[in-house]
Amino acid sequence: MAQRIVVRLTDDLSGAELPVGKGETVTFCLDGITYEIDLAAKNANALRKALRPYVEAGRPVRPSRPRPVRTRIAADPRTVKEWARANGYQVADRGRIPQTVIDAFDAAN
Repeated sequence: MAQRIVVRLTDDLSGAELPVGKGETVTFCLDGITYEIDLAAKNANALRKALRPYVEAGRPVRPSRPRPVRTRIAADPRTVKEWARANGYQVADRGRIPQTVIDAFDAAN
């Protein structure tokens, strides 16, 4: 026994079933939210016509590329403190290492 899956596209505005090849999915964005709506050609054209004045007055925006996050692998604090003491820096046995010492360590290594 075989199963057959039938997908029926309906116009989201009118609720009418769309014959194969007679409908389309329209994607649009408003207030940062992207929407998709399945429409018959007539309703898709009506949507485009209604939006035309706003589209013509607006300007296209290209999606921005996500900026790469630069990650830095931090050196072991003990190693940095040993290096700092060997190179004349005063650092406490416990606590945060001053940024100037970290920068000097990074520059030297």
